[in-house]
Amino acid sequence: MVNGKGMFALLRALDRKLVRDLWGMRMQALAIAFVIAGGVAVHLLAAGMLTSLEETRRAYYDRYLFADVWAPVVRAPNALIAGVRAIDGVQAAESRIRFPALLDMPDMAEPASGEIISLPESGEGAVNRLHLTQGRMPRPDHRDEAVVLQGFADAHGLAPGDSLAVTVYGGRLRLHVVGIALSPEHVYAIAPGQMVPDARLYGVIWMNRRALAQATNRDGAFNEVVVRLSRGANEAAVIAGLDRLLAPYGAPGAYGRRDQLSDSFVASEMDQLRTMGMVIPPIFLLVAAFLVNIVITRIIAVQRAGIGLMKAFGYSDGEVTRHYLKLVAAIGALGLAIGGGLGMWLGRVMAELYMEYFTFPFLVFRADAMDYVAVCAVSGAAVLGGAALAARRAAALNPAQAMTLPPPPDYSRAAGMGITRLRALDQQTRMILRQIIRWPARAGLTMAGIAASVALLIGTLFMMDSIKVLIGDFFGVANRHDVAVTFVEPRPRSAYHSIARLPGVMAAEPFRAAPARLRHGHLEERAAIIGVPADAELSRLIDAAGRAVTPPPGGLVLSDDLAAKLNIRAGDTIQIEITEGRRPALMVPVAAVAPTHVGSGAQMRIEDLNRLLREGPVVSGVNLRVDRDAVDALYARLTAAPGVAGVSLQALAADTLAGMMDENLGAALGIYSLFGALIALGVVYNSIRISYAERQRELASLRVLGFSRGAVSYILLGEVAFLTLLALPLGMAGGTGLAWYMAGAMSSDMFRLPFVIEPSTYGFACAVVLAVTVGSSLLVRRQLDRLDMVSALKTGE
Repeated sequence: MVNGKGMFALLRALDRKLVRDLWGMRMQALAIAFVIAGGVAVHLLAAGMLTSLEETRRAYYDRYLFADVWAPVVRAPNALIAGVRAIDGVQAAESRIRFPALLDMPDMAEPASGEIISLPESGEGAVNRLHLTQGRMPRPDHRDEAVVLQGFADAHGLAPGDSLAVTVYGGRLRLHVVGIALSPEHVYAIAPGQMVPDARLYGVIWMNRRALAQATNRDGAFNEVVVRLSRGANEAAVIAGLDRLLAPYGAPGAYGRRDQLSDSFVASEMDQLRTMGMVIPPIFLLVAAFLVNIVITRIIAVQRAGIGLMKAFGYSDGEVTRHYLKLVAAIGALGLAIGGGLGMWLGRVMAELYMEYFTFPFLVFRADAMDYVAVCAVSGAAVLGGAALAARRAAALNPAQAMTLPPPPDYSRAAGMGITRLRALDQQTRMILRQIIRWPARAGLTMAGIAASVALLIGTLFMMDSIKVLIGDFFGVANRHDVAVTFVEPRPRSAYHSIARLPGVMAAEPFRAAPARLRHGHLEERAAIIGVPADAELSRLIDAAGRAVTPPPGGLVLSDDLAAKLNIRAGDTIQIEITEGRRPALMVPVAAVAPTHVGSGAQMRIEDLNRLLREGPVVSGVNLRVDRDAVDALYARLTAAPGVAGVSLQALAADTLAGMMDENLGAALGIYSLFGALIALGVVYNSIRISYAERQRELASLRVLGFSRGAVSYILLGEVAFLTLLALPLGMAGGTGLAWYMAGAMSSDMFRLPFVIEPSTYGFACAVVLAVTVGSSLLVRRQLDRLDMVSALKTGE
């Protein structure tokens, strides 16, 4: 029996052994810690960034009274706002004037598009207040004063005191900038129909209501209502009430935040962060649990005699168990510390990156306390759970049995051992196969860990392939125009011919856009019906093979996302309620369903849409393919044209998106590739290093018997090389499944990632894992070359 003072001394000795064990396996412990750190960092990055975005968005929206519902109209009298405020569930409502505009900027030849919005006539207003960053608000008696969105102002070097020319509703205004502002309505400032924001080409201007009303022929009237809801109000009921009230005034239909362009992009990004946080960290932590189990099991095998001595000197089963759990806890704590620091650093970097695209007044990365608690609890459960069974086995060893060398393994009875008797195999290869077949569970877990690293690399890198296909299909196949011109209001077909004849236009196609509600059974969606020529080449829907899906006479082609939302298939009939003009209700057959990657689409022939709308041959705009050498003169003509409301530059949008991919997405995927390599490093290095520790005496014996260093290295390293080669196809299969899941989980109403994996992605993932395997093997080979054979041969004595 050991007294209390002696027990304390023994425990201190056991702790000293713990420190010696950790130092002796420092590289293995560091490799495991890096795997844990990868899971912790990704979890904190995703959860912290999600928390930061949610809190920032909520605080910003609440402070600046962001609207819950928007209700556009063609023209409604100002007195109607009283009826809007009387609708049950409406807390506050403001009427305003809002129109698309062309912004003539002298520092660039391209026309900048945007919108111009009226300010409340008194005070700051009760909905959608501005956050001034410079200057002041326009004075009521100064008709030419304006506030400009900060992103656009920064891109063009605008400051209070400057002026700019604006074309709105066919008229030209000269405005003086008196303030720079941010708006909760334009956190993600992007032009309708575009994929990425470009602050140079899209701006927002706010000016006095009376001046804008006069410029747009809206004296005593408005063309949009913005509404904030009361707490607990039914949004659908309020929208229905607004639609009933505003229908006589050309209302296309009210909509909530889900369909508001800026907020839908923010919400989509938050959904992707949730997906990333749910999928990637568990992979790291499962691998960490496997590594801990393998490492502790093999350490116990190596220290079998030492454990027997510990039990003989009076250590209890609990003390032995706690000793190995403390060893694992130390590795886990190191992983948590590295991962916590890395996650915080990456979070701050990502917050700065987000501020380039999401224009909040501030965005500070902050992980919630519960995020830290959760990651510590899950990581602790993973690593301690992985070690618990092995530690209990160590504690259960009988001292006499533990201090006796285990009998040599009998390979003759193992399943599959017959393969080792093939004459074509040399002696060293037989040793490798016997080791693998003798310990199938260990070999299987090693393969699973290596496969997990390959799968993670493919499951993240595929997004680069997917987005390249998305860009190629959207810009190169479906939308092959360089410029899209939209008119202030539908114009006769002669307007299309006038633009088609402009110098620099190589090809032109008209289009007609009509807002509509699509209904099938009890399901309803808002969308624009686009009328295109029968032989459209510049803007069309395409099928999965990249072929154009041409609307047949009288038929409608739907994008697959709209068809899924409406539960409709080709051959069914859909009800269309046009929400402009005479507002006809139509029953139209769905001729085809086409897959789309960006937005939603509903197309029919332009002459069919004109006929259904009971109008003549009118157009909403023109798609152009232009001569790049003559665009400056063409842009100048388009900007000066009185009926042009907006000019969208598709070619520049494609370049902007490609640049964003190279700069930002490439860096993000590089980080995930590094994390995937960390998994491979943790699995492979630990597998080789512990196998080396277990077999030192055997390897030294082979050297004494005359085996060369190369032959002995082959016996040790060939095992992991063989397992790695077997794991690669498993990892590729797992990565394909993970990529398929991520393609669906990361998609949103705005974007749908195509499931595409290039052969080069498979090759790169395998190359990374093979490089890690070779690097790990070289590290252990150096130790093998320095093996002290005398000491190694004495270890079993």
